[in-house]
Amino acid sequence: MTIQWFPGHMHKARLEIEAVLPKVHVVLEVLDARIPFSSSNPMLEELRKAKPCLKVLAKSDLADEEMTTTWKRFLEQSENTRATAVSSEDVPSIRRLKPLAAQLVPERQGRPVTIMIAGIPNVGKSTLINYLAGRKIARTGNTPAITKSQQKVPIGDGFTLLDTPGVLWPKVENVNSSFRLALLGSVKETVMDYAEVGFFAAGYLLEHYPERLQRRYDLDALPDSALAALEAIGRRRGCLGKGNRVDLDRAGRILVTELRSGALGRVTLETPELMQREQLETARQAADKAASKAETKAARKERYRERSRARRKGS
Repeated sequence: MTIQWFPGHMHKARLEIEAVLPKVHVVLEVLDARIPFSSSNPMLEELRKAKPCLKVLAKSDLADEEMTTTWKRFLEQSENTRATAVSSEDVPSIRRLKPLAAQLVPERQGRPVTIMIAGIPNVGKSTLINYLAGRKIARTGNTPAITKSQQKVPIGDGFTLLDTPGVLWPKVENVNSSFRLALLGSVKETVMDYAEVGFFAAGYLLEHYPERLQRRYDLDALPDSALAALEAIGRRRGCLGKGNRVDLDRAGRILVTELRSGALGRVTLETPELMQREQLETARQAADKAASKAETKAARKERYRERSRARRKGS
């Protein structure tokens, strides 16, 4: 499963972000604490360059607490970067964002600070803005791509938030990151397959949180594969079709919906070590694909030259 979902307003947003960045003092990137790597937009990293960045791990109340601490340490290894975890259940954690941002630009002490808040769809940007502003400024919801244009929001103490639409990048190369983004609702349902995403979720839970899976779906024993797990969930929840066969799409929807809501407990779907391995594998696959493409192109050119030589001999 490879995601390619880049609506027109996202392309426009990319251009607008690039244009306003010189006037921004701090970039506040909102990440989903359950997928800190997969929810980080590489396009934003490219655009902001050395601009100070506060990485905010939102929805941390749904993520594995120990893994959130690990991710914060990992993210802060990058230059000019701080990381912190927040949740809508912990308002003080959100209020700390202003002083943390100020610490990244000590030269702005006593002077206005403009913070650009950015993030992919459905990571909780609008909820953060409303808390920081102390009033409802941005629309919130579980549907990705609600915010369609930039807006400036004064949030007191000389701080101004520059809100931007949730922006994905044109193509998610890492297949597993595609599944994670779909699993947590950062892409529209029309570009995902619930059976495939459910299969991915079942496999990850079996490996990393098997007891959660067994307890939630009251399974007598742990299934030996992702497919068996999804089928067991389907049978437990009555997702049966003709011939008593499990409807994998319905079973996948149940698993995806309940994982998103936190019904399976606090779950993190990636670790720094796992993502480093996947990055290497994605790079290897890209290199193999480029080499194969170059080989095909060279072979096509050789066939063309051979035909040209044949025509010259015939004439």
